This record gives sequence, structure tokens and C-alpha cells, in this order.
Amino acid sequence: MLTVLGFAMIATFLVLIMMKKMSPIAALVLIPALFCVLVGQGAQLGDYVLEGVGNLAPTAAMLMFAIVYFGVMIDVGLFDPIVRGILRFCKADPMRVVVGTAVLAAIVSLDGDGSTTFMITVSAMYPLYKRLKMSLVVMTGVAATANGVMNTLPWGGPTARAATALKLDAGDIFVPMIPALGVGLLFVLALAYVLGRRERKRLGHLTLDEVLEPRTETVLVTAGAGGGEDRPRATGGGVGVGPETDEGFQGLDPNRPTLRPKLYWFNASLTVALLTAMIMEVLPIPVLFLIGAALALTVNFPHMPDQKARIAAHADNVLNVAGMVFAAAVFTGVLTGTGMVKHMADWLVGAVPDAMGPHMALVTGLLSLPLTYFMSNDGFYFGVLPVLAEAGAAHGVSPLEIARASLVGQALHMSSPLVPAVYVLVGMARVEFGDHTRFTVKWAALTSLVVLGAGILFGII
Repeated sequence: MLTVLGFAMIATFLVLIMMKKMSPIAALVLIPALFCVLVGQGAQLGDYVLEGVGNLAPTAAMLMFAIVYFGVMIDVGLFDPIVRGILRFCKADPMRVVVGTAVLAAIVSLDGDGSTTFMITVSAMYPLYKRLKMSLVVMTGVAATANGVMNTLPWGGPTARAATALKLDAGDIFVPMIPALGVGLLFVLALAYVLGRRERKRLGHLTLDEVLEPRTETVLVTAGAGGGEDRPRATGGGVGVGPETDEGFQGLDPNRPTLRPKLYWFNASLTVALLTAMIMEVLPIPVLFLIGAALALTVNFPHMPDQKARIAAHADNVLNVAGMVFAAAVFTGVLTGTGMVKHMADWLVGAVPDAMGPHMALVTGLLSLPLTYFMSNDGFYFGVLPVLAEAGAAHGVSPLEIARASLVGQALHMSSPLVPAVYVLVGMARVEFGDHTRFTVKWAALTSLVVLGAGILFGII
């Protein structure tokens, strides 16, 4: 019963947000609350929610201060040279812009943190997509899929979890997977090329002068303006609903009053130091971004009214993303607390025929797609992977092969509604989560299958 209700809860959530019958926040809260009552554990709902909130509170804190930090960096012009450099490389060609998005997301993903990757990528690319009237879901889809492939880096999380769960060396898992992951990244670039050609066909070419031409009108868009079309502002819920004033194009506006050209190298050094400290784990990431945001505000805007203005300017993003994370805590808390996740995983593992035993690496790779999408990485790697590895060992399949196969679903995992970073992506890009899901899932799943196929072809899995 818990298995059926677990799948029903997830399906209900996905259908309602993709059909835009409910906002993501409402769906993340109300649907699990309803199903918690249906499984007869309504009295424990409060405990489940508080446990989920407690688990995700550090993530929410990190996102709040990271949004403020990178928002200030955008305001003061840190990313302006990047935007202009990419624009000149892209030559206002939509195909080059999409490929540039994939390349930028892959490069920034080297820091191992999805939220940071999405903040920097969207900060740099969003003005280009808006000026060219390109589809914003193409940007979010390509960025999420590229980051998903790169998320398998040993310091990104999944590889370390697999190594810990199976008591293996992370290097032994990751290094042999490099060729397969390289093929996956090449596929993402090829996908970006195809999607970019489609955007080029839809929009045609613009000259660089046309793109850089100053715009004086105020444009209002809905949160779901994923198609790149300017629409009247919607009233009501959604991620990132708000006016597209000059600040929406601030990455290209050379005259905005928040620019701090004399502090450029300070801001660049602070950002490099922050990312380095994060990779080296000098302090917990929330603490690093809290300190970084405080320093950035104090040095760049020493006057209190200016600091308040900058915080207010980014309050919309902070509230939407933090609210989404805490709403997701209800979803994950109920899934875990009621035992639905465990029953779903046990059912999927038990459904594997005995004849597939010698092919448990392939089975693990295929199962990693739905399981890492519907579960957290912790739940999959610490709860399910050991069971799969044990089943594989009974048929002579090496735990290393099982561990490598478990990584292939990460391209899809990064668009899961249980990943807080994806809300940063859609929130900053002003894309509805349902639009992003509907567009991205098929391409991300295909990318994961390409990585799995390459791993089998190279004899890695």
C-alpha cells in the first residue's frame, strides 16, 4: 500500500505542476500532507515536516545568502566582462548562445555546487536570452543537464556518497568513468547545438548592434515566460514573478548606478576566495556565503540605505527560493517519515528478475534514473545502492561496477523537484518549474542513457 501511495503522490505532484493546476509551493505542501493522512499517519505530520525542515535548513540558509552575494556581484558589474565576451563570441547567434550556455555551465560546475553554477550561469546568460527573445526553458534545460553530468565529480556529492556507502575509493569509481562522462558532456553540447539551431530558425539572426542597442521601455513578464515572449505581468503565485525593468538587463547596462569599477578586482578576488574556500571545505558553505554576502555589501555599499536597497532588490528571489526549499522539506519529510521511499525502493529492487542478476550493473544504471529523480541522493546511495551491490555480488558483479553505474542518473537528478538548486535555476530565470520539467526531463533522461551506453561500450560498467 505504501508503495502504491508513494508513486501516486509523486505522480499527482508532477501532473498538477506540469498542468499548472497548482503552484510548486502549494503542491509541495498540500499533496504530501493529504497523502500522509491517507496512509493513516496524519498525527505524525508535524514531526515529519519538522524533521524535513531541519535537514534542509542549512541548504535554505546557503541559498538565501548566496543569492544576495551573487546578486550584489551582478549589481556591481563583476560578470559584465563575461557577458560581453560571450555576446561577442556568440555574435547574437542563438545557436552559439545555447552552446555557450552549456560550456559556461560545465565550466562553472567544476566548483561542485549546483546552486552556485546556476546563479553564475543565469546571471551571465539571462540578459542575452531576453534581448534575443530566446526560450528561457532552453537555457534552464541545457544548464541543468550539463551540471548533472559534471555533478559526478568526486567533490560534487554522488561519487563520494557511493564510495562511502560501498566502502570504496572515490578515485577508483570516478576515474574509469571519465570517458563515459566525456561522451555525456559531448552529447549535451550536441544537444545544445541542435536546440540552438532550432532557436536560430525560429528567431533568425540579429546583428551585435541590434542586441546591444539600449532599451528604454519597461517590459513586464510572467514568471513562466519560458518561450521568450514578453507578456503582461501575472498577478499571483509562481517563481520569480516581477517586472523586467532596466535591472533585468543590468548585465549589459554600462550606466547603472550600482556599478563599482574601482572595486572590480576586490570583488573578483573575493569571489575566487569564496569558491576556493568552498571547494576546500574551510567552513560550512552557508557560513561562507553569509560572510561573503556581509563583506560584499559592506565594502561595495558602505551606506546603510544602499545596503537595504540591494537586499530589497533581491528579496523576491530570496523569498521564492527559500520558500520553495522549505516547502520541499514537507515533501521529503513525508516521503521518508511514512516509509514510502523505502517501500518504493524495495519494490523496484524486488521487481528485478533473477535472470538479470549477472547484469546488475546495467539494472543499477537504469534504476538510477527514476530513483535519483524521485529520491534524494542520500536516500538512493545510502538506502538503495547497498542492496543493489549485494544483489550484484551474489552474481559475481563487482561493487565498483555497481557504483559507477549508479552515477549515470545524475543528469536527470539535477532537475528533480527534490533538488533545492533547481529552484534557484528556475527562480532566477523566471521560468515556471512545470515548464522546465516538461522540457528538460526527456533530454536529461536521454543524456543519462547515453552515459550508460558509453560506459557499457567502453567496458567500464
